[in-house]
Parts: sequence; structure tokens; C-alpha cells
Amino acid sequence: MELARRSKGPVLEYGVGNGRVALPIARQGVAITGIDLSAPMLADLREKLKLEEPSVARLVSARRGDMRKVKLKRRFPLVIAPFNVMLHLYDRPDMEAFLARVKEHLTPKGEFVFDYSLPQPADLGRDPNRSYRVPDFVDPVTKLKIRSSERFFYERFRQTLLVWSEYEPETGEAWDVPLTHRQFFPQEMEALLHYNGFEISAYCPDFAEQGWLSWVDSLVVHCRIRPTSGRKRAKPVAQP
Repeated sequence: MELARRSKGPVLEYGVGNGRVALPIARQGVAITGIDLSAPMLADLREKLKLEEPSVARLVSARRGDMRKVKLKRRFPLVIAPFNVMLHLYDRPDMEAFLARVKEHLTPKGEFVFDYSLPQPADLGRDPNRSYRVPDFVDPVTKLKIRSSERFFYERFRQTLLVWSEYEPETGEAWDVPLTHRQFFPQEMEALLHYNGFEISAYCPDFAEQGWLSWVDSLVVHCRIRPTSGRKRAKPVAQP
């Protein structure tokens, strides 16, 4: 929200989903456009917008589409991709296509900000045949206690981590939910951004605007379109 206020909008959000980030931004009086591939999530966003004040609802627009392909023919001073959106880009052509779209949608001095979970060696090395317990929780709808565990499958060549979340309620049938994330190491991400025309202006650990902390597991990256030769380049701050 603070980034959106500083930019004064409009904001473009990749992976808008059902508005978990977009709605609080709109409540700050900042217009936001979202892109998402999931029809059910966008349908849920439309239902949520019906519950908002008209002054908020009209600041939010959404379009269904592939973030590697959608062209809005508009530019924004702030483009965001929150909560691991970019970990769904599984190979270099995916990333190059996406970053090309980001560049097309940024104003000349605009900022692209995204976050992603850093690879955790302990997770990458887990036994794929074993389930690892995670904290149980209570389903907010059924009020049933849910026993929860995870299985990890790391594909070393592609650097993809498949996590099967397993849920077992007190009564009824159990179910699994798969999630595959590309694992980007920080220097790899920096190189991908550099060779696609971006420069990093700042790193922030775990959404806090502070110096690098060695124990963080999530990294927020602030970057801009790299200036052409002859112009002074920004010096990255708060780097690890």
C-alpha cells in the first residue's frame, strides 16, 4: 500500500487473484489494474467488489490472461507481482516473455517491485517419500480441526520444487493440493533481470525496508528499466 501511495498510481498488478492486495490499495484511493489467469479467482474478486464502496470498486479493473502475453497498451508508474507470482515462470523463455511485458507497461521512470521465496536447502533436500508435519489448523468454514503435512519433490535440473500439501480433517475425506515453484537463487535472478534490460535499485528482506538479514526466507526486489549507455546508473542499496 505504501508503494502504491508513493507512486500515486495507477498500479498494475500481476497475479491479482481475488484482490487480497488490490483491494487494500484501492481503499487508499489508488487506481489499480490486475491481470490473472484464474477465472475462479477473478470471479471471486467481482463478488468482493460488490461489497466495497462504489468509490473503491471503480478504482479496480481486472483482465483475465497470461501474464507473458497480455498487452494493455498503457503504462504505469508502478508494476507489482506480489507473493511469488514470478515463481510460476518455469524457464528462461517464460521469464523473458514476462519481463518484456513488464517493460511495455512501465513508464520511463516507473518501478517494478516483486517478491519471491528464496530457495531453502533443507526443503530441496527433503526425502520425497516422506510426509513432513506442519501445524494443524481449524477450517474457518466447517470448524473441523485439520491435520496437515507436506511432501517435497525437487527436480534438480529444472530447479522446480513441487510441494504436495496433504490435509486430513477430523471427519470426512482427506485431500491433497499441489504447488510447483521455480527456485531462483538471488544472483540468478539478478542476471535474468540484467540481461532483460532491468537494474535492481534495492533489495528488502521480508517486506521490511531494512538492511539485509541472513535468516530471511523472502526477498523483495525493486528494479527499473536499465538506462541506456551514457546515463548514470542507480546504485543498489540494502544488498545482501
